[in-house]
Amino acid sequence: MAANFWTSSHCKQLLDQEDVDKVPQADSDRGITPEEFRLVKIHMSFHIWRLAQQVKVRQRVIATAVTYFRRVYTRKSMLDYDPRLVAPTCLYLASKVEESTVQARLLVFYIKKMCASDEKYRFEIKDILEMEMKLLEALDYYLVVYHPYRPLLQLLQDAGITDLTQFAWGIVNDTYKMDLILIHPPYMIALACIYIASVLKDKDTTLWFEELRVDMNIVKNIAMEILDFYDTYKIDPQRGLPEDKITPVMNKLPSKA
Repeated sequence: MAANFWTSSHCKQLLDQEDVDKVPQADSDRGITPEEFRLVKIHMSFHIWRLAQQVKVRQRVIATAVTYFRRVYTRKSMLDYDPRLVAPTCLYLASKVEESTVQARLLVFYIKKMCASDEKYRFEIKDILEMEMKLLEALDYYLVVYHPYRPLLQLLQDAGITDLTQFAWGIVNDTYKMDLILIHPPYMIALACIYIASVLKDKDTTLWFEELRVDMNIVKNIAMEILDFYDTYKIDPQRGLPEDKITPVMNKLPSKA
């Protein structure tokens, strides 16, 4: 692990919003719009979460897997890197990096169980192992990811509002349905989640935020992005995006031979 975030490969790889939102040319040529590109990433992030619940890994493993997944598509197309295979492979790779290794055969077993009715999502062990090599190259072997969870706990304690921990933690979890982790330092995401939690739970943190001397415009902008996401995408916590919304988009992607 790098000594701290500011000297890490994660920090050096932070991107601007427009770079994250840009649809790879091969996908654009196939008719995938920026909104559809976003929907696929939301849908497959949820797929990672569902699979992770089956194999029982820590939240940090899920967060790292989703970060890998989203980072891949700032560099590669969905045409060349099938999201249905990239998603479980990211979970496999993240489990090893976060020292909570999940066997590939276990992932394959649960994928087949979860996706029994959809052949397009079903893969074999060799598919995951081959994709792992491709992902390592696509990620330039930079696998260290810093998450908002640790700074969240430290900041809540500093603010004296640890009673908001569970609520704010849930908001942090929801940020992985977005691309914030590719754009902002983790502590800024944590601050935005605390800001939302304190407003919604009527906790006055104005003075505390002033003493931090952070750029509140950035904190509030991140908070607004999160709240806008909640308003725009009605995601069932158990089922994800509605089938009629995501199926037509996924059908634009090629399936395995």
